[in-house]
Amino acid sequence: METLAAEATYEEVIRKSRFVCRAAPVESPEAAMAFLEAVRDPQASHNCWAYRVGDRYRFSDDGEPGGTAGRPILSAIEGQGLDGVMVVVTRYFGGIKLGAGGLARAYGGVAAECLRRAPRRPLIRYRRVRVRLPFEAIEAFYRLLPAYGGEKLEEAYGEGALFWVRLPEDRLEAFAEALKDATRGVARVEVA
Repeated sequence: METLAAEATYEEVIRKSRFVCRAAPVESPEAAMAFLEAVRDPQASHNCWAYRVGDRYRFSDDGEPGGTAGRPILSAIEGQGLDGVMVVVTRYFGGIKLGAGGLARAYGGVAAECLRRAPRRPLIRYRRVRVRLPFEAIEAFYRLLPAYGGEKLEEAYGEGALFWVRLPEDRLEAFAEALKDATRGVARVEVA
């Protein structure tokens, strides 16, 4: 799965209407709506949009006939296997009606072309985990954490050490096994 590496813009004129598409990587529905507010043009005829963040998605036709704008934009996101993406297509009406099929093709096509041209990066899902270990195993922990793409978030000390870390989901199991091996089974890795 991929997401966008940066914001992207694409513009096209279709039968005298100007369609401006803006797409951005987002990490939450709230970030998607904030992007919409930042790029929405109140002077435009319509600001139609869609986002997908994990299993959450929403779309809006913003006054266009039902199913002719938001759903085709969402289909463009899904069709390219993207996640964590918000797409806003702004239409400036040019005086020629496009009909339901023409609108769906225009909105979906402009969104798909914008996403095709946008820079991408692999989407990495992270998990927050808790690592408990004795003091003598701390060196092994610090040696292994960066090797598995981990990041230390918090730490606490008592009878031993307690760390909260963020790890790529697909490397979590391998990290836990490597840490267990390096500490002769005394380290405990728990998904928080």
